[in-house]
Amino acid sequence: MSASSGAPAEREEAVRNYYGWRVVLAANLGVMTGFGSLFVFTFSVFLKPLGAEFGWNREDVSRGFALAAIMVAVCSPTLGRWLDRLGPRRIILPCMAVYGCAYASQAFLGPHLWQFYATCIVIGAVGNATTQMGYARAVSSWFSARRGMALALVMAGTGAGSIILPLLAETLITASGWRAAYLGLGLLALALGVPLTWRFVREREHGHTGSNPLLRAGVSWRRALRLYSFWVIVAMLMLSSLSLNGAVAHLVALLTDRGISPQRAALSASVLGGASLGGRLLVGSLLDRFWGPRVAFVMLMAAAGGIFLLGRAGGLPAGCLAAALIGLGLGGEADITPYLLTRYFGLRSFSTLYGLTWSFYAVAGGIGPVVMGRAYDLTGSYSSLLTVLGSATALAAVLMLLLPRYSSSPLTDSYA
Repeated sequence: MSASSGAPAEREEAVRNYYGWRVVLAANLGVMTGFGSLFVFTFSVFLKPLGAEFGWNREDVSRGFALAAIMVAVCSPTLGRWLDRLGPRRIILPCMAVYGCAYASQAFLGPHLWQFYATCIVIGAVGNATTQMGYARAVSSWFSARRGMALALVMAGTGAGSIILPLLAETLITASGWRAAYLGLGLLALALGVPLTWRFVREREHGHTGSNPLLRAGVSWRRALRLYSFWVIVAMLMLSSLSLNGAVAHLVALLTDRGISPQRAALSASVLGGASLGGRLLVGSLLDRFWGPRVAFVMLMAAAGGIFLLGRAGGLPAGCLAAALIGLGLGGEADITPYLLTRYFGLRSFSTLYGLTWSFYAVAGGIGPVVMGRAYDLTGSYSSLLTVLGSATALAAVLMLLLPRYSSSPLTDSYA
């Protein structure tokens, strides 16, 4: 599975049986059932069943999401450092096993909130290794000319999961109850994530030394932290994460409040997932042709429009259109980040930097759903807050235009 030394040539990456595409496929399926897909996009489906079962209000349940997000924030830099030092497979495999078991264990929840919160803490602690953060370094080592599309295909797993998993969760809840749904989805994560990662996910090696110059290229994470371009990316992530995670986590509950049945409301979540999948593939194609920050600007403005519309949606058509716009925009924030990090800072400390950005992303992402829950519990409505969140997303889009050209960064895939 080694290849010739030097950066992968475009013609090599275009070959269908190029091993890098197997890594992409395995990563896609792992991400599809990982934290960023399974936990995040099914959370709103379980919001009302848990409340009905145990009498927990929406803010109570949303705190579980916040605790998981906080643990992602705390643990991501360490996970990133380990990914850089030990390689992806050694980190992804144990984290995927713990994550899948913890998710399935929610089938045995009792009436005590601490048990739910403890499970969310465990899920958050290992969760980010099961997302694109865990797989992106391995995938990036196999691609240069087609890196944007390769990373987009990996993160399309989140889009595919967000189409399939909310409907699957709702179907399982309707047929067998929420406990069976948690158990079945957790086992699905184990069945896909563990064996495929074990068999296919590895970094590209070169020559007899096994050394890949692409993995040595770049600036140290300490130097990156002194560059304003890193902090522009962080600011964009925090604003968009706060807004988009808040909207996504309460999407189904918001629509059912407006008289839409749970099954049809879950359909809107799948529409969001479908648009997210299409948006990610579109972003991947555009990133290999156009300046990345400009691509991010367009996608984030679409998401801002979706959030504004969601605050005013009175029926399923408007709700689905809002979900579609939000889904398109999802490709413009967290999903574009790994590509920007590789282009501005290289792969030398890529996972460490990615983990640091995820810390900021996760803190904001944990706050969003709780603020949404608090707004509803206090006012009985989400509308005013969604106007604020839409404005924050538009500001995140504008920030992308402050980034320099790749040629102005300290590294543009050189091998010093």
